[in-house]
Amino acid sequence: MLRTLANPDTASDPRPQPLTTGDLARECDTTVRTVRFYEEAGVLCPETRSRGGHRLFGEGDLQKLKLIMDLREAGLSLNEIRSLFQLKSEHRSAEAASAALAGVLEGQIDGMQRKIAVLRRLREELAATVAIIGECTACDSETFPQNCTDCDVMNRPDLPRAMRLLWGVDD
Repeated sequence: MLRTLANPDTASDPRPQPLTTGDLARECDTTVRTVRFYEEAGVLCPETRSRGGHRLFGEGDLQKLKLIMDLREAGLSLNEIRSLFQLKSEHRSAEAASAALAGVLEGQIDGMQRKIAVLRRLREELAATVAIIGECTACDSETFPQNCTDCDVMNRPDLPRAMRLLWGVDD
């Protein structure tokens, strides 16, 4: 969370302390280089600079960087993220801007739903592969790795595709 400092003139008036680039990176569990990258890309802008010229960010910048990083983790490109933040200013009315944002976000949600389905299916397949590959630890075949196709484990009817392909049975 953003730290607060008491104003020396009014001890009852805690004010948010600006975050340096390093503070912002630590709060977001990332690197200073990443913060600077997003600044250079134009999606993050410091509120001000210190007397020494250090970039200073506020709570809004912290929340923005967290959203940017979540969107990147979800698979959005830097250009897509930049477009999301610029979308409002590209329209002359609230109606047009909100309709455009809703349309873009609905498209992203649809894409995420497809990715989630693939990830779930892949997770199940890889988990089944992990369970089966455990049986291979006891393999004492003198012809390993060439003759896995002769193995009972590899000839199971429920052998996952990932196991077949990663273990090279279909070669």
